[in-house]
Amino acid sequence: MQAYLLHGGQGPAGLERCEQPEPTLGAHDVLVRVHAVALNHRDLTVANTPAARPPQVPCSDGAGVVIAVGAAVTRLQVGTRVMSSFFPLWLDGPPTPERTAIALGGRSPGMLAQCVALPDEAWVVVPDGLDDRQAATLPCAGVTAWSALFDADPARPGQSVLMLGTGGVSLWALQLGRAAGLQTIVTSSDDHKLERARQLGATATINYRTTPDWASAVRELTGGRGVDRVLETAGRETLAHSMAATRHGGTVAVIGGTSGWGGELDADAMIDRALRLQGVLVGSRTTAEALVRFVDAARIEPVIDRCFPFEQAREAYEYFATQRPFGKVVIDLA
Repeated sequence: MQAYLLHGGQGPAGLERCEQPEPTLGAHDVLVRVHAVALNHRDLTVANTPAARPPQVPCSDGAGVVIAVGAAVTRLQVGTRVMSSFFPLWLDGPPTPERTAIALGGRSPGMLAQCVALPDEAWVVVPDGLDDRQAATLPCAGVTAWSALFDADPARPGQSVLMLGTGGVSLWALQLGRAAGLQTIVTSSDDHKLERARQLGATATINYRTTPDWASAVRELTGGRGVDRVLETAGRETLAHSMAATRHGGTVAVIGGTSGWGGELDADAMIDRALRLQGVLVGSRTTAEALVRFVDAARIEPVIDRCFPFEQAREAYEYFATQRPFGKVVIDLA
């Protein structure tokens, strides 16, 4: 079978297409023919970071069809359509070191191969309402957005949520929030993307380039109160602003650091306004299943910016890294 190996520290140039033996199955394993893989910001980080391990198959997010099962497998059968679970060992409950020890495309081989074998419990069944390209966009960004909104202290209809930027997690949160009856505010430096966010149902949008004090703008939009929740995806440059945009007793869901990690935390402001900073670590298979049910019932169509054929995986990475897409970038193996 064909697969890509990633040599860490070289960016997209570190992707090497090669021939690999088809995986052998243990008694509890399931072999999946991968039809689509979706990229996340994490995949760029992995590609740009020198690895201490030998080259391995990258990418956490993929979907396809079961083509073989081990002798002890009863949950899935040949022909079942499935998508990957970001943490194959995290089935339910809170995260633990043991449950998150393996992460696809990072701490273990991932999905950018024609066939992938994983334990049967590491797969999530895909409903008929999602095609393989759409399903491939859920495992990382979709599950992260769902966890940030609905896992701990679930957001309730009528509450307000702020999404920073229009990356994969933010767009998923926008679509999920709209379907759940939340008031959704989106920031971006690109007016065209903000218009597209409004077309997806954003209640309000703010251009943070033309409105540098966007936290005050958020408070103005919420009658001076601040939003109930912020999905903080940028990190160092925005955390203080996100805290300022959040109501007393509200939550800042800390998801990523696209502007870098670190920076000074204003603990006095956090205490004075009883803010809660919640780290979000993607989610379990049970969380992914809850997301899939909701997406199917609400008939949400994931936003896909562009699809690339399997032989152009390096070009897909480069496009994702340089073009600031609106929606997911998908690699098509079907």
